[in-house]
Amino acid sequence: MTANVAGGDVQQAGREAAGSRWVHWLSRAGLAARGVIYLLVGSLAVQIGFGDGGQEADRKGALETVAGRPGGAVVLWLLAIGFAGLALWRYVEAAYGQPVPRGGKPTKRLLSLVLGVFYSAVCAGIVKFALGGGAQSSNQESKSVTAKAMAEPGGRWLVLAVGIGFAAVGAAIAVTGLSRKFAETLKSDMSPRTRRVLELIGLVGHSARGLVFGAVGAFLAYAAITFDPGKARGLDGTLRAFAGTPGGRWALVAVAVGLVVFGVYSFGEARWRKVEAVRS
Repeated sequence: MTANVAGGDVQQAGREAAGSRWVHWLSRAGLAARGVIYLLVGSLAVQIGFGDGGQEADRKGALETVAGRPGGAVVLWLLAIGFAGLALWRYVEAAYGQPVPRGGKPTKRLLSLVLGVFYSAVCAGIVKFALGGGAQSSNQESKSVTAKAMAEPGGRWLVLAVGIGFAAVGAAIAVTGLSRKFAETLKSDMSPRTRRVLELIGLVGHSARGLVFGAVGAFLAYAAITFDPGKARGLDGTLRAFAGTPGGRWALVAVAVGLVVFGVYSFGEARWRKVEAVRS
């Protein structure tokens, strides 16, 4: 009995901490930080589309852009704090459920856990960069990780599974955008006009983001099928590949603008996304 009471007290304390104001603010700061990264990556990709691609259109390029501006060091640390907030928020959702209908389902909690780990890795990468450790381009990182995985027994199939996973996530993101299901995560205290605008940019942004995720997964799967790690591509290489489609550079520019739009949507989420309610 005593153990059960103590366990309940711990759980209640955890729930109260998860619902605290500072966790909410960190969550919103994280969404804004995500918006900054997508705005920069999309902008760099637009420049590549118009023949001015001096930097990689990925997180490395975005961080180098920030670092090269006045006050860049401060902004880098703010971005790191933001992504730490994103990770914390997702871990809270993994523990207590997402603030959406059926948010306590195991699949939704698992998704939040995976995102928490991902955002933790992004945060660690930004901290490393801010401390002068530099950053590896997404293409180099993708090829290197793929090569190491394929050198292990069964690694080829693991890479194939990861590629299929990325493609599936991309499809899910695109469907979420096209069906406007993401609107379930938005608060209701906004004007009808604001909601219409936010849903429109959310539709465009999610569709572009899903397309890019799916393409990254396709390149990973192709690398596994051909047993050639060099076929794997990171975000920069994937975006550049759109210029090789029948749409040419305009296909790249269209996708890049979509990523910029998702960055704008992230700022909208920082204001209107539901982060307060924590459901079991």
